[in-house]
Amino acid sequence: MDLELVMTTIQRIRRLMRKLARKRHAKVLQRYFKTGPGEYGEGDQFLGIRVPQLRKLALEYAGVKWRDIETLLQSPVHEERMLALLILVRRYQQGNAIEQKRIYRLYFQSTQFINNWDLVDVSAEHIVGAFLFGRDKEPLSRLAESADIWERRIAIMSTFYFIRQKRYSETLRLARLLLSDEEDLVHKAVGWMLREVGKRDLRAEEKFLRQHCTEMPRTMLRYAVERFPEPKRKRYLKE
Repeated sequence: MDLELVMTTIQRIRRLMRKLARKRHAKVLQRYFKTGPGEYGEGDQFLGIRVPQLRKLALEYAGVKWRDIETLLQSPVHEERMLALLILVRRYQQGNAIEQKRIYRLYFQSTQFINNWDLVDVSAEHIVGAFLFGRDKEPLSRLAESADIWERRIAIMSTFYFIRQKRYSETLRLARLLLSDEEDLVHKAVGWMLREVGKRDLRAEEKFLRQHCTEMPRTMLRYAVERFPEPKRKRYLKE
């Protein structure tokens, strides 16, 4: 009997992923995503699969059953969680209002598994940001005030969707909330989003910077002014 015929969908996906796995690349990723003791990605497991390959799998298995998506999303393997999120993003973009609400709720209930910066960055704007655009933004405040670093990063990265629609007030509001954050990965995300605001409305970014540059963490400020002309960048950084 052909093994493929009796395998479940999740078994087929995992079999394909193991074929794509590369041990040498997995070791690189484990270092890159800080999986050592006491680091932000402590204990995370990697197969060594590149993101373009995962995107191809997400396209192939976009119609997978809901329970299989949940299984992948709760996996201890980083690439399986990434695959689940890529599928959810695709399903959200193509789904009706009922499907989109279901995906948003699953995302919010699963933030403990969206636990590294790449997982956040590939998904937050496309699900949380897209769903909350035109709705009450209170859930973003709750995320921004969370004790969990990844929920705080989800909050600010979700506003990338608003920025693309040329709506900047929520990004600036959350940036103020996160000025005193202690985590470098939150500083980078806030600075990045401020820079994206500036690409579209430099006055809005510079107004924020004039008000807050002296209290901004160095990394946040450096990311925010990264694309400024050198003399202006140096003035802000006081180099």
